Amino acid sequence: MSSIEQLPANVVNKIAAGEVIERPASVVKELIENSVDSGATRIDVEIEQGGSGLIRVVDDGSGIAGDQLLLALTSHATSKIRSDEDLFRVRTLGFRGEALASIAAVSRMQIRSRTPAASGAQIETTHPEEPQVAPCGCPLGTTVEVRDLFFNTPVRRKFLRTTQTEIGHITESFSRLALAYPAIHFTLSHNSRVLHELPPADSRKGRIRTFFGDDLADGLIEVYGEDEELRVSGYAADPGHSRGNNRMQFLFLNGRFIRDRSLQHALNEAYRGLLMTGRYPICFLTMQMPAEMVDVNVHPTKLEVRFQDGGRIYSHLLGTLRTQFLNTDLTAKVQTGHASPSGESGANSASRPTAPTDSGSPFALPTSLAGPNAGDETSPAHVSEFRLPAHVVQGLTTESHPLSNPHALTQGGNRLTHFTERPPAADLPNGIQSHRSEPAGATESAAAMQVLNRYLIAESPDGVLVIDQHALHERILYEEIRTKVLAKAVETQALLVPEPVDLSPAEAASVLGQTELLEQLGIRVEAFGGDTVLISSYPAMLANWSPAELLRTVAEQLTSAGKAPERRDLLDELLHMISCKAAIKAGDRLSPTEVEALLQQRELARDAHHCPHGRPTALVFTREELDKRFKRT
Repeated sequence: MSSIEQLPANVVNKIAAGEVIERPASVVKELIENSVDSGATRIDVEIEQGGSGLIRVVDDGSGIAGDQLLLALTSHATSKIRSDEDLFRVRTLGFRGEALASIAAVSRMQIRSRTPAASGAQIETTHPEEPQVAPCGCPLGTTVEVRDLFFNTPVRRKFLRTTQTEIGHITESFSRLALAYPAIHFTLSHNSRVLHELPPADSRKGRIRTFFGDDLADGLIEVYGEDEELRVSGYAADPGHSRGNNRMQFLFLNGRFIRDRSLQHALNEAYRGLLMTGRYPICFLTMQMPAEMVDVNVHPTKLEVRFQDGGRIYSHLLGTLRTQFLNTDLTAKVQTGHASPSGESGANSASRPTAPTDSGSPFALPTSLAGPNAGDETSPAHVSEFRLPAHVVQGLTTESHPLSNPHALTQGGNRLTHFTERPPAADLPNGIQSHRSEPAGATESAAAMQVLNRYLIAESPDGVLVIDQHALHERILYEEIRTKVLAKAVETQALLVPEPVDLSPAEAASVLGQTELLEQLGIRVEAFGGDTVLISSYPAMLANWSPAELLRTVAEQLTSAGKAPERRDLLDELLHMISCKAAIKAGDRLSPTEVEALLQQRELARDAHHCPHGRPTALVFTREELDKRFKRT
């Protein structure tokens, strides 16, 4: 075995560069963070050839004194920490003293800087010569130029992607910092072409509007929650806005962009039942907490952090979001914009997703009908109010209302079950009060008509309300059975003779391994021998469904994940399945009394705006939008 030797400084710096500098975007991130820490009010970023040719970052911050420029390029030299205790209360973005030394080790770097109390100075690193400090004329602040990135590490340079790809990564890093610090003037240009010019903004929402457009900005829900040491603020997107990945989840901790699986899980839990499977929420959230409560010294890139009390932070974020959602009307409103093929449409678009890919709305009017008013002679004030046919109105006022009998659980062929009370707060996350947001258009006696045997149309204060009868009934049943499961009060139907059901070995094992959970749902099973399972009872609301078919469907749910799911997720999936199977279907003809009963039950549901699978239960065609479509405005 060869002897142990101390590595030369240039090798140490190249190793550090391998950890810190992954690609040009890493350089941009580190340099902008230094500029922010210097107190800059303006930061200009110039890029050439995707960052491999030139990266120039100019700021008007406090600058670096000439006699410290050489020290600034030394490994682990920093002005931001003094002792090991400072590592556990970091209040700046940069602090490790690795960035400048690491960048200088794999590029040709020049730094020009001037402080308020001294003249300007510059330093250049051109290997293998030792860098020298020289006086120069320059404005207050610091300019860092990085040329020929990875020129002396050809293997790393070979792994750089196309110019367009690298610019995409640079823009992503740039946008994260620009969103975190809206009061700073940012610019980004590539090959002398300005990509972003961002004057100081009064709020983060202004920056969001600049980066992502009016549609998303207008669909944001303001979020705020605070306790003694932790504050969460910012914006979460209406469920009508979602993405096929989690890259639009911007979490800022004390001004630092972070990625944390626990917080992302809390975010997904907050949107549970509001988004379809495979869709991810969008958020722009800032968390403020004492620096001692978080360790940011986990990874060289500083994207990952470690919390002192992660459970408390998880609950606080989840509770804050759910409280806000429960007090916000999330009923989708239809506007002129159409959903994109990917389903990444605005909250106010005509999107009604029917699969994870999200198709367009079946109610979307042809584009040719949208446009400015042309010679309209009728003002909106003269538009006739929406009226239902007389025979429908008469049918809705009948005295044989299904809710008039509080003991009746079904009406019209066991299709409509009723709420007898509002869901309790016991099933809500800690700290959440049981507030119910009123669905758009909710009235004490809303009249509606059924069309196409699947949609209900009613007049609302905002315009015309179109309801998906299956999605709404599914939500109502889901909340009712969930309440009963938590109260251990699910009505069951016992079989006179237990029915044997043959399953595959994996399905039988999964079912018999979850007997306690299934019994909570009113499904009682036991082993019969081999791969046969006996079912002796099932939920009463599924009286018209074969017990054997129910058990096989449950077995498929239990084995479809490919791994043992969490108990809470499994219970939720089974509740979704039961409520979906028990709900009225698209194509079922409803009597006027059933229509009215469904609408009144809608007013009692807590999250009536979305079905348990995340599809909207209703769309509002506002009066303004209808007037626009009919060219009345």
